[in-house]
Amino acid sequence: MARTLSNMMPLGTKAPSFQLPDTISGKTLSLDQLKSDKATVIMFICNHCPFVKHVDEGIVALARDYEKQGVTFIAISSNDVVNYPQDAPDLMKIEAKRVGYGFPYLYDESQAVAKAYDAACTPDFYIFEGDLNCVYRGQLDDARPGNGKPITGKDMRMALDEILSGNPVSAPQVPSMGCNIKWIA
Repeated sequence: MARTLSNMMPLGTKAPSFQLPDTISGKTLSLDQLKSDKATVIMFICNHCPFVKHVDEGIVALARDYEKQGVTFIAISSNDVVNYPQDAPDLMKIEAKRVGYGFPYLYDESQAVAKAYDAACTPDFYIFEGDLNCVYRGQLDDARPGNGKPITGKDMRMALDEILSGNPVSAPQVPSMGCNIKWIA
């Protein structure tokens, strides 16, 4: 299992816009349609990564807790599906339903969106405030497959709590770690 760290987009970076197919609804959705005026969480994930599978329940719990407070969650898979067919859009829809994603699970076939965000791994997390400026990028929490640490979402919860309280994010911003994005050769 390869361990790749986030590239850590510079804070203050404006969220690159996108328009991608949602594998759950079948609709093409844009960042402008999905964004929240409070906070928008963008996650690069995929079906097969053991790091994503390890935190799936934590991601679902985080989204359920914060969507009630007006935070939007968006998941994107950018993996090469020719060499990693388990990440294909039809299987993304099945995985989203199995795990219980209540948020869009978008497919970035060209990988242009992952490149625009400088995403490096799955999972890779970004939080943007209401004006879509990056205020957090990094890990969900310290849990990794095999390290025995509980999946709490504490790092992202601290950041979201500060944003929702109108305070600047002071939460530690530790790079996420996971499998590298499977780039098209």
